[in-house]
Amino acid sequence: MMSWKILVLASDAATAQQYRCMLNADGQDAHCCTEGAAHVLPHEVGVVDVVFAILTTKELEPIHVLRQLKAVGNTAPVVIVSRNLAVEAAVEAMREGAADYLGEPCTIDALRRALRRLEPPFDTQTSVGTPRDEPLGKRDFEGMIGRCPAIREVFTLIERIAPADATVLVTGESGTGKEMVARAIHQLSRRRDNPFLGCDCTALAPTLLESELFGHVKGSFSGAIATKNGLFEAAHRGTLLLDEVSNLSMETQSKLLRVLETRQIRMVGDTAEREVDIRLIATTNRSLAEMVKVGAFRADLYYRLNVVPMSLPPLRERRGDIPLLATAFLQQFSHQMDLDLQGFAPEAMRQLEVYPWPGNVRELHNIVERLAVLYGGTRIELNHLPIEVREAKATVSTADTPRTWEEYKHLKRQIVEDLERRFLSAALERSAQNVTHAAESVGMQRPNFHALLRHHRLKPNTNPDKQTDE
Repeated sequence: MMSWKILVLASDAATAQQYRCMLNADGQDAHCCTEGAAHVLPHEVGVVDVVFAILTTKELEPIHVLRQLKAVGNTAPVVIVSRNLAVEAAVEAMREGAADYLGEPCTIDALRRALRRLEPPFDTQTSVGTPRDEPLGKRDFEGMIGRCPAIREVFTLIERIAPADATVLVTGESGTGKEMVARAIHQLSRRRDNPFLGCDCTALAPTLLESELFGHVKGSFSGAIATKNGLFEAAHRGTLLLDEVSNLSMETQSKLLRVLETRQIRMVGDTAEREVDIRLIATTNRSLAEMVKVGAFRADLYYRLNVVPMSLPPLRERRGDIPLLATAFLQQFSHQMDLDLQGFAPEAMRQLEVYPWPGNVRELHNIVERLAVLYGGTRIELNHLPIEVREAKATVSTADTPRTWEEYKHLKRQIVEDLERRFLSAALERSAQNVTHAAESVGMQRPNFHALLRHHRLKPNTNPDKQTDE
């Protein structure tokens, strides 16, 4: 883990010293300011890598602290450490520009994780995105990787809600990582040493699903040759994931609602009830609210499940994470298959960023695995990519609107480079692949035109009957 110069900001001197000593003992270079954000001097914020704002009373508003730091010229990321545990406060602070949001009091492990999430993801000058300080796998969040604001908000919410036992409803398109989010919540909760069990609500018929969830007694139905405990009982004191809960039948929805209300289950074919202590997490790629409107999902169950809602962004809304994810997956498969993969060529990586990824992170994972199997031991070139990825065109939608200056620069560069490639290819096509004629036709000097070709690694299509003038 890299070393940081940190400004600890707190109105309580004892708290500030406590956090400063904790960070310094962990190898960081931490300093205190106890005058409040409005009194931080510009030279103080100009030389730090990160600011930890410690809010020890619920009356202190994170938004006011963030605005005061901006007013004195702070450009370093700000991590809010607050006693206000409301999810709404965390989301509001992240939208105002907070880099992270932690609960107070805060452990050194939580501070370390916050710092790891702020580390530069990779060296953008390398083709594959080689990490500057340590392997990518050591800088992720409970197995999930991402640096874009949209996914960082998700990471912050996970840390906020994990210690509680509230039911969580995770929504998002297929392939966005809903099960990984559920596992992260479990791993950061007080139930981490107890079972985490999942049930795919689409995989079984309603009668079999009820037996899977609640268990059955011997002889309760044809084939029930022995009594079997259900997942609710097996997950006692742990966490139970109901994946794609929107597929539950109305009858099963009614029984699930009763379990959530009474915290008791009744096996299929039994009359006795048993108490269960589980934390329930449900996922869906459909809108339960819309299903309620058309009568396809019980409203009372929806409100029981939607205690803490969490929406996962599709990959097309976090394009800045695509190089990081692709690189991490390639390193993973290189290690598993004992390969010496050389990474991605720049033009191949740019095309990965252009593709809209309808299957989200799961699709990216599968395509990188395919590339590792087919081209292991070499660098992944543009022509190695599947045709649908190679032929994708850069587009800008409302979902792509950048939220930070870095995202704006990244998206602008991506669009400009795609436009340049199409401009060059069209000029060559009109000029029968002759570089000199192509440069003249668009009004450019040949050296400048050729420099652009080299930048984009484009070469005229060779033809023995045509002079390409390379």
